[in-house]
Amino acid sequence: MRLTTRTNLAARALMLCAANDGHLVRTSDIAERCNASINHAARVVQQLQVAGYLETLRGRTGGIRLAKPASRISIGTVFRIFETDIPFAECFDENRNTCPLSASCRLRSYVARALEAFYHELDLVTLDDLVRGNCGLMDLLAMQPDTPGACSIRSP
Repeated sequence: MRLTTRTNLAARALMLCAANDGHLVRTSDIAERCNASINHAARVVQQLQVAGYLETLRGRTGGIRLAKPASRISIGTVFRIFETDIPFAECFDENRNTCPLSASCRLRSYVARALEAFYHELDLVTLDDLVRGNCGLMDLLAMQPDTPGACSIRSP
């Protein structure tokens, strides 16, 4: 199994916004800090905004911030937004399935259960779980200079 680039970038963008809670970030900041093209970052930000995870403020002093608290953002739900457009295997796509084994193959049901277990585990993880107390991540993603010892303040 492999996550799409969009899913990976969506998680990174959300972590960047969570690490800079209280400050606006720009799409260009996301692209730079997450090693992505600005166009790719803009598409992911737009999708996250439509889904209600990011709030965008336009204009010269605008930017992006979380639309809800990090503790209320389920990573499993975010991953589903970006991963469900692409079928895991050909037999999962009713319109394009040409597999001659589909009618008798049992593998699909086992894979479906494994995928559900994967998402179930990610449903238990929030964005807050990924950033709170993660000093290394906070140092990498901080857009504003922090006061000494600020990371220890964020620890659980």
